[in-house]
Amino acid sequence: MLAQFVLFDGFDPLDVIAPFEVFSAARTFTDRVTVELASAEGSRQVPSGIPGVALPAAASLAVDRADLVVVPGAAGRLPGQGAHDTAEEQIPAILGRALTTELPKLLADALAAEGTTVATVCGGSLLLSMAGLLHGRHATTHHQGLDLLGAGGVHVAPGRVVDDGDLVTAGGVTSGLDLGLYLLDREVGPKVALAVEQLFAHERRGVVWRDQGPAPVSAADGAEQSR
Repeated sequence: MLAQFVLFDGFDPLDVIAPFEVFSAARTFTDRVTVELASAEGSRQVPSGIPGVALPAAASLAVDRADLVVVPGAAGRLPGQGAHDTAEEQIPAILGRALTTELPKLLADALAAEGTTVATVCGGSLLLSMAGLLHGRHATTHHQGLDLLGAGGVHVAPGRVVDDGDLVTAGGVTSGLDLGLYLLDREVGPKVALAVEQLFAHERRGVVWRDQGPAPVSAADGAEQSR
């Protein structure tokens, strides 16, 4: 499977590097995984939102080739933003700039493509939502962006990782490691995923949320029913 990791100006480096390293490490244990850093514009040096940190996109985001497309969130601030602007003000502005590129169309094509999974880390789901691509879907994001995500018609789910079929989203920036291991487990298999987990000396956190099974009964409701 080909996993492409999306880069855009102002991306959060850890959102990309954590799951990218998971899939890169998997190549030690299987020949079924290929990884690429990609951008809407093709091969170029892409500046992150952290000063002095950039990554080289080696290819164009290609829905016809990719089995998995991983979209990061943003970090830092745009030129002209005030030093005292909050993250709630900075991040949507950076994501909004990415929406002016070819990226939204490419991500829409990825979500529409049969057999392709789109995954997001942190504010990556906000980027998709701001592009009008997640209405009615179950997803999560960083805790500071949950209200904005819900305002976009998304069913906000409480999991650290939320599996909605061909859309898998993860919460805050460190959840990218858990997302990568879960996707490796789901797409390649638990034996390879466990080998990478042991290599990283990391145990995945939390239960992956899916829209399955009965809804939990609250403690108050349970007490009422037991009377």
